[in-house]
Amino acid sequence: MDRLVPTVIIVAVLLGLVTLMWRSWRTRTRRDAALAAGHPGTGADEAELAAAPVLYVATTPRSRPLERLAIRGLGFRARARLTVTAAGVDLSLAGEEPVFIPAAAIDLLTPATLTIDRVVETDGLLLLGWRLHRPETAPAPEADEVVSVDSYFRIPDPIDRDRITDAIRSIAAGAAGPAARDESEA
Repeated sequence: MDRLVPTVIIVAVLLGLVTLMWRSWRTRTRRDAALAAGHPGTGADEAELAAAPVLYVATTPRSRPLERLAIRGLGFRARARLTVTAAGVDLSLAGEEPVFIPAAAIDLLTPATLTIDRVVETDGLLLLGWRLHRPETAPAPEADEVVSVDSYFRIPDPIDRDRITDAIRSIAAGAAGPAARDESEA
């Protein structure tokens, strides 16, 4: 009997926390429902410039690394394969549809140290900044609507990391539109 009251209180608090987390995620999912993961098409027909197994960490609004976007296909951490072709970047997350980011949509490539649920050694993450696809039927973006996002990757092998970074920089520099830049150069 002495343990019953504290047990009931702890269970009630835990159920309350789980309910709040569920409601918050559902609200975030509704907020981000109109955002598309990637762009139409794929770079599969192009020659592969670099590829590596990676840990996909998160996609966040530009310059807000602690606010995860609940974009279908990019909402959760996962093991993935990152493939760079002349057309752009293909991201294949385990259990999800592949996401294609064309070279012209890439506007930032820089090392990072933290994001929503991951803090690593200095420059242990690779931040890929890109612009979301806006279908022709979508309304024009409002001033506070997310259009540019940052995706974070953990590439365990330093050689793979260098090859991926060099390949992305080379395709983004030759793309129509803004070229990828390293923040340390800006």
